[in-house]
Amino acid sequence: MKLSRTLCVVTMAALTTFSGFAQAQWKPTKTVDVIVHTGPGGGNDLLARAVAQMLAKENLLPVRMQVLNKTGGNGAVAAAAIAERKGDPHTLGFITSVWIANPLTTSEAKVTLQDLTPVARLLLEPAVIVVRADSPYKTLKEFIDAAKAKPGELKQSGGSVTSRDNIIRQTLQQHTGAKWAFVSFQGGGERLAAVLGGHVDMMVIEPQEAGEQVRAGKLRVLAQLSEKPLPGYPNVPTLKQAGYDVVATPQIRAVVAPPAFPPEALAYYEDLFSRLRQTASWKKYVEENQLEDSYANGAELKKSIEQIEKDMRTQFQLAGMKLVR
Repeated sequence: MKLSRTLCVVTMAALTTFSGFAQAQWKPTKTVDVIVHTGPGGGNDLLARAVAQMLAKENLLPVRMQVLNKTGGNGAVAAAAIAERKGDPHTLGFITSVWIANPLTTSEAKVTLQDLTPVARLLLEPAVIVVRADSPYKTLKEFIDAAKAKPGELKQSGGSVTSRDNIIRQTLQQHTGAKWAFVSFQGGGERLAAVLGGHVDMMVIEPQEAGEQVRAGKLRVLAQLSEKPLPGYPNVPTLKQAGYDVVATPQIRAVVAPPAFPPEALAYYEDLFSRLRQTASWKKYVEENQLEDSYANGAELKKSIEQIEKDMRTQFQLAGMKLVR
């Protein structure tokens, strides 16, 4: 009897070891499709293509990674495309915070991030608040004071009503009592052109894109949406430093996978992106684009998504927006 029990324990241990070894040895055997919600040249598209190039350059991925653009519905079309590939270990999706916000207010968004598999958080993307270089507003306080004096007259260009642009506007309005209009544009180029052309008074923009216009003498930066001043803007205050202690919902850049994703594939990709962030290519990319490296594995990403969704629910409800979930 003792011998039988011993053999049983040994056999189970061997099977467990073999299973763990098999999982650790899983690798993709064909092209990995990365689905993004923006068109070519959009922020998520550019990041996905940069990651694909870095993985190839650093010899971290044994197969090719190709980007598939599934535009429409602020992430709804892309999310549905990923969900359709249930269990496919050769499909990933690159997401931003709009994938969290959109399903809260849009019933057409049938797939939420709760339906997909969190893989890894890669980045937190800061932003800056800018005006034209010849704007009368030298500080964020001056802009907000003017908005208080002329409710609804000043304008901000941005994306969808669920975008970070509008969320920070709503947050600042709730905090200060100021009111200014939000003008929605389809693409980033149109939003920037509206500011540069004097058609709107302010916008929220990525640090790298703002930097080009600041150096050209076309934009002035009023404040940063970041925890601490970015290297490229050492003399520009954060929102808190400017006197506005508000929650600036972070813009995450992360990776998800289809539902029922194989555990061995999840472990592989978590490790893959963890190794990528250690490379010189990744560190250079983060520095040049003034991003915040913020790797987290799938379980930690899930918690991050839940917290961002909770914050967004509160902000949308305070703004009087109708929630569908």
